[in-house]
Amino acid sequence: MTTKHSHSPEEIRRLLRVYFIMGSPNTVGRPPEEVLTEAIAGGITLFQFREKGPGALTGSAKRELASRLQSICRKAGVPFLVNDDTALAEELNADGVHVGQDDEPAGILRSRLGADKIIGVSAHTLEEARQAVLDGADYIGVGPIYPTSSKPDAEEACGPQLLTDLRSQGIQLPIVAIGGITCLNAAPILAAGANGLSVISAIAGAPDVRQAAADFASLASR
Repeated sequence: MTTKHSHSPEEIRRLLRVYFIMGSPNTVGRPPEEVLTEAIAGGITLFQFREKGPGALTGSAKRELASRLQSICRKAGVPFLVNDDTALAEELNADGVHVGQDDEPAGILRSRLGADKIIGVSAHTLEEARQAVLDGADYIGVGPIYPTSSKPDAEEACGPQLLTDLRSQGIQLPIVAIGGITCLNAAPILAAGANGLSVISAIAGAPDVRQAAADFASLASR
């Protein structure tokens, strides 16, 4: 089993800066393709397809939407990751996957997907973060930082303090923060050691998607 990665930590940190997560349930009645196109124009650096929640597509409809969104990302040079569904990621030859603690470990995913794929793992504790490092993850997603409405089953909000704790305990892996993040509450997250901001509704549900993405891009590049 290999844990080699072809992406350097520096490259991953850059890609995590404005990490947009979305599926059809998040786009408030607008076509997901349109929302993604505008978000890319605003400056998102990475996209995760997460088709979950009330009214989420399944089967071939989910696969077809994923393929259309992947095509938009590919044309723009934005990496396209799939949330949890490793089989779909393999089928589409996605740029990578993001998995939770209940999914296959990063080491097994690495042997399945190969060294060139980006593998992210959700971590809520120091132990989970250390395990992700050992398993060969490219980055960890830490949160929810603040209370969130996008994930009804989310763990309790941990605040930016968890990021500070992880960094002080020697976790050097790139970290993207998630959960209830807006442009108004993002500064403490970056100051605490996150390399990027992961958002769903603050971009997907914004009246002006392009401007919302641009505001996050401006924050994350400071």
